[in-house]
Amino acid sequence: MPIYHRLGEIPRKRHSVFPKGDGSLHPEQLVGNKGFVGISSLLYHLHPPTRVTAVRPFAPVTIEADPSQELKHRHFRSHRLAPGGSAVLNRVPLLFNRDVTSFFVQPDIEDDFFYRNSQGDELVYVSEGEGRLESQFGDLPFVPGDYIVIPRGILHRYRYSGDGPVKLLILEAPGYYRTPKRYRNEHGQLTENAPFSERDFKLPQDLKTYDESGEFRILVKQYDALTELTLDHHPLDVVGWDGFFYPWAISIHDFEPRVGRFHLPPPIHQSFECEGFVVCSFCPRPYDFDPTAVPAPYNHSNVMSDEVLYYASADFMSRKGVEFGSLTLHPDGLPHGPHPGKMEASIGAKETNELAVMFDTFRPLQVAKNILDIEDRDYYRSWIE
Repeated sequence: MPIYHRLGEIPRKRHSVFPKGDGSLHPEQLVGNKGFVGISSLLYHLHPPTRVTAVRPFAPVTIEADPSQELKHRHFRSHRLAPGGSAVLNRVPLLFNRDVTSFFVQPDIEDDFFYRNSQGDELVYVSEGEGRLESQFGDLPFVPGDYIVIPRGILHRYRYSGDGPVKLLILEAPGYYRTPKRYRNEHGQLTENAPFSERDFKLPQDLKTYDESGEFRILVKQYDALTELTLDHHPLDVVGWDGFFYPWAISIHDFEPRVGRFHLPPPIHQSFECEGFVVCSFCPRPYDFDPTAVPAPYNHSNVMSDEVLYYASADFMSRKGVEFGSLTLHPDGLPHGPHPGKMEASIGAKETNELAVMFDTFRPLQVAKNILDIEDRDYYRSWIE
């Protein structure tokens, strides 16, 4: 869970008089999940956030599923998708079910509008690129390897720095992202057994306040559609805020992998939990240290679970034929395991330099029809030498 944070100017007591220079009051806005009982933050604006001058439908957000009912292991090369466009408008759906939808986008322009996802939290893995996430809570810098957590309802937009490409893997969920419960004590603090600590969290900084009039566009996602709202003032007009509800980030490189005498199963790599699925980080680490250990994972069946791996580097200890940006789906109903030769090659090896993001869902995933052109159609045969 995020920790208490505050930026800017706020009054001593909540819901108390907080005058502006002209004697009028700063409008308050409570932003949080689960009504009034979940985590929240209290924001203080220069202008009421309700000053909408126009509303119009913008575009539907629909995903067409692959009609095939074949049950097989699948491999998609996401980095072969055409790059370009907007981080919001040009997202390519990959895999989806009722609990999570994965997208991939390679933006090359900065949006001239703000975005608010009101139907899901977003977990954004920055595969390439750097910049900052602008929001009413301040700027959140990001670099490759960062997981950016954007709770639903938070208005934001991306700003990029540097000349390199930007590649984002986005997991949108109707649930909400948090650190695994087993990592936290009864007070919500991460324990000494957790693979990261609050010190690793990246929190918003450099709160910028704009007092500008005009027409400012906001695209809001809800009901599987985008609606365009127009405000009569700049939406980043917050002078201060405090609370627990805000965008935050943590680097995959700050995940401290656990190593055992013999092979440890994937839950040891868990970074986040959400309703209906979990997210894990496979990071560089020493191998199992018993002389007789087999570091490569054993064959296993995903009973009541679909397993997806996004390969954030071309190196993965148990796989052949994958590349940077590969996405593999190992569905419930089929066993899978190391590729031929990988088990034997792992014996006696000292370490792995793999880097990958895994999400395991408890309901079956569907494949978006629009990524069939980047599928390695013979992947299911890759266990045959």
